[in-house]
This record gives sequence, C-alpha cells and structure tokens, in this order.
Amino acid sequence: MDNATIKSLKQQISVIDDKIQANQKVLANEPELTELAQEEIEQLNRQKTALQESIEQISRATHDTDDTPMGSANDAPDAIVEIRAAAGGDEAGLFAADLYRMYSLYAESNQWKVMQLSASEGGIGNLKSVTFEIKGTKANPAYSALMYESGVHRVQRIPATESSGRIHTSTATVAVLPKVSPQQINLQESDLKIETFRARGPGGQSVNTTDSAIRITHLPTNISVSIQDEKSQHKNKEKALSVLASRLYEMMRQQEKQKIDELRAEQVGSGDRSEKIRTYNFPQDRVTDHRIKKSWGNIKDIIDGNITTLLKDTHEKLSAQALKGE
Repeated sequence: MDNATIKSLKQQISVIDDKIQANQKVLANEPELTELAQEEIEQLNRQKTALQESIEQISRATHDTDDTPMGSANDAPDAIVEIRAAAGGDEAGLFAADLYRMYSLYAESNQWKVMQLSASEGGIGNLKSVTFEIKGTKANPAYSALMYESGVHRVQRIPATESSGRIHTSTATVAVLPKVSPQQINLQESDLKIETFRARGPGGQSVNTTDSAIRITHLPTNISVSIQDEKSQHKNKEKALSVLASRLYEMMRQQEKQKIDELRAEQVGSGDRSEKIRTYNFPQDRVTDHRIKKSWGNIKDIIDGNITTLLKDTHEKLSAQALKGE
C-alpha cells in the first residue's frame, strides 16, 4: 500500500532523527568520541535523504494530476490484470483460463465491466496469456480489491487427459496493476518506438487486411506492449499506452521497494511475483494462501468466482502487515 509505505518511511526517518540528536549530544559532551559521532551523523543523514527521496517519488506517482484526479493508486477505480501460463504445459494454459474466468465472474458479481485487451490462445480452452481491464467505481474500486493477487498461483489436480489418475502440478502468474494514465507516468514520445503490423489469429493466419495492430516499446526500459484486438489502429494504440503506463508504474513501485529494502535490510510489501502465493488443491478441495497461512474449502465455488471471503481475509492480513512495515 502506498500510504502504508510512506507511513513506514516516515517512522524510519523519525528513528534516524532521534539517533542524530543522540550523536549531537555526544559531540557536545564527549570530545573523545567526536570523530565517531560525526561519521555516524553523516551516515544517518545520507539514509534520511534517501528515505525522503523515496517518499517524494512515491507521492509524485500516486497523487492527483490535473488530467487524472485519482488520488492514491490503491484507490484507482480500474485495474489491469495480466495472467500468463507458466510451468505445466497445456494444463498451465487451462489453469490460466480458469483464473481469467474466476476473476471475470467475480467482477461480474460486483457489476464491474471486464474488457479484454489482448490474448494469446494455446488451444481449445487454453490460454498462453491474457490481459484485461476491470472497470470499477470510486465507491467500489477494482484495484484495491485485487491488489494482493499478484504472484504465482499453483494448481494441483488430475487433468482430464490423464488416464492414470496422476495429480499434476502447474502454475500461472497473475499481475494486477492500477490503471494509470500515460500523463501520470509522463510518457515522452521520444522514448517510444511505435510499430504497426497486421493482426494475426490462432495459427498465424491474418485476421484483417490493414496494419491495425500496434506494438509500443518504451526504449529506456525496453518494456514492450502489443495490442491487436481492435480493428482500429487508434484504439489499439490507446490500449497499448494504458497497459504500458501501468507496467511502468508497477516497475517504479518495485524499484522504490528495493531501495527501501537495501536501507533497512528487510522486505517491504509482498509484490514479488516470483513468490508462490496460493495453491488450488482440487483433490483435497482446498485453496491455501501461503502468505497468510490460511485455507478455504469448496474449491469449485472459488473457481466459479466466489472469492469475496478469500480476498477479504487476504487483504485484511496483508494490509495489517504493510502498516506495520513487515
């Protein structure tokens, strides 16, 4: 959480200020320790400056702009969700499709609109990847509800094609990004490489006769986004810029977390997508979130989009941890 991170940083600055005052007393009362005290004061001031810079960068990224009055990104009404099949071949692709359906049904139960931005199919019912936008409301924002879903999701089940009844383990990655505008990230035209190409369908066949598909690469970071779902080149470009802005925002947040980690030598937040965050165990009819060490039953109900309780339990626990700076 941005507000929680800023609060934690301010608490660290307060601790540093106390240490600086203690060393200043040493300078005044213990001349023989002057050199050591002065060195520590200089080191503490460097740490304080770094923490203050982190607060300023997070604040710039998450507070209002003239073009997009959305406050903290945690309050962003809309979310961009990216799901990718990982380990497990076709079964991973089927699991990715299950997760897409699960979040879509949950969105539908909240009367949120789901708009697919791009998808890559791997076969019947199998998704290599899918990117979609969930349009929430200010009163019921989608991003804050789903912000802790980012990470590696694991499934354990017997595939329909498995004749021996052997349980397979597969994974898919989920990334939940707050939808931010290109203006908030201050995307410069000179930093973008924009390419057009003809949209392709499954198997590589052309699906239209114009170069309407768009690929935008952010040259400083080499982050690339391709969108081809719309027949209009303009609409594809608009979608691609939106996804690119959200990815850059998330990258900036992760860089700030890394900087904070180096200063206090412990992890802040839980956005590392390499972590296995949750296991969906079909034989045992159980879903377990490894971050909060809690399980829920009735896995079919959860896969069918009834995840309100799961999300609420996870959000409350991880938010409390973030406020404590854990």
